Amino acid sequence: MDAVKMLREFCDAVEARDGARFARLFAADGVYHDVFYGAFEGHAKIAEMIDDWFHRTAREFRWDMHAPVSDGKTLYARYTFSYVSTLPEAQGKRVGFEGVSIMQLRDGLITEYREVANVGPAFVALNFAPERVCKILAKEGAHLAKDPTMARHIA
Repeated sequence: MDAVKMLREFCDAVEARDGARFARLFAADGVYHDVFYGAFEGHAKIAEMIDDWFHRTAREFRWDMHAPVSDGKTLYARYTFSYVSTLPEAQGKRVGFEGVSIMQLRDGLITEYREVANVGPAFVALNFAPERVCKILAKEGAHLAKDPTMARHIA
């Protein structure tokens, strides 16, 4: 598996709004855990996430992966991501943020994708009301509290 090539294909498929192409990077039972929209499992749902969910309120995506590290089973990469928001409160602004992609791999395909993202700057650029930001962050906190790796931290 060439991690750099895989990550470029990953980003290019999102930018091209090509959900089928994107989904082919995943195992048939693969899951994409999106920081905003939640979990999408299987090729059809992952393709739908790109074609419908991502592009529902945004356009002109740009996604770049930086400094990938992999042991063949797990792939990490820092990313920068931006898009032009079509939400009314965003007034057509390009908004962006950075994060880290964490991918579990099997036979050169992604079995699980999740990310840790610094979405705060995007929320400010989108002109989200403080109440909306709190609601989104509370949802992320609830999800994190259910993560087994956090058990000893929240006991």
